[in-house]
Amino acid sequence: MRMTRFSTLLSLTALLAAALPISPAHAAPPRDVADLVGARGSSGENALQSRGYRIAKQNGLTNYWWNSAKDQCIRVVTYNGRYDAIDSASDGDCGHGGGNTAAAAVAGVAAIGLIAALASHKKSHGDSSAQHDSEYERGYHDGLYGGVYDRNDSEAYHSGFSAGNAERSNRLAANSQIVRGAPAAAQRACARRGDEFQNVPAGSSVPVSVYPQGGDRYEIIIASGHYRSRCTVTGNGNVISMDPY
Repeated sequence: MRMTRFSTLLSLTALLAAALPISPAHAAPPRDVADLVGARGSSGENALQSRGYRIAKQNGLTNYWWNSAKDQCIRVVTYNGRYDAIDSASDGDCGHGGGNTAAAAVAGVAAIGLIAALASHKKSHGDSSAQHDSEYERGYHDGLYGGVYDRNDSEAYHSGFSAGNAERSNRLAANSQIVRGAPAAAQRACARRGDEFQNVPAGSSVPVSVYPQGGDRYEIIIASGHYRSRCTVTGNGNVISMDPY
């Protein structure tokens, strides 16, 4: 059972603790975002942005959001397409406190992914109505945030869900221990080249697999939505070749 209201979640805490498997405890969410627990992922993102938050870091289904006006970092855990938990996090989790620019580097990743996926879909199918785009976006966010597939779907929703699910897999793979085996400079260089190679918006491509080639050379598989590329690169980020995969 997934709760959709924070007040209901609080009142049934004891019952859920006895009936469901135990999961790590979360602190009470900050007051300005407490009402978003249980919100759909897409609705929650829009609400956070309207309240001055910008995404700072993503790690699978856990996202960190930074509010510069309040100097506040929060952690948002998504489950089954909804915001399952929101709690306070350290400034460092959002890349602040030491001049870190990580927040700016990854801001708007979800929006960029949607733009790239929708553009690719339109190019293939020629659909561009507002209703079609809205259904595609709904499906994309359900797929991206692990939501339940709506079986009363349209073709646009189905296509969006497939694209969002593929992007979710890409992000999870990008955070795996295997990918971390390649130097960060090599990963960044191949991701940038992947955007150029597949002609997608900057920030769309992510590394999903790494194969050390010996010496200081790596072969990195780059995902740009559902497209794949093979990038051969040195540890310091010198891209030797880029080929379709």
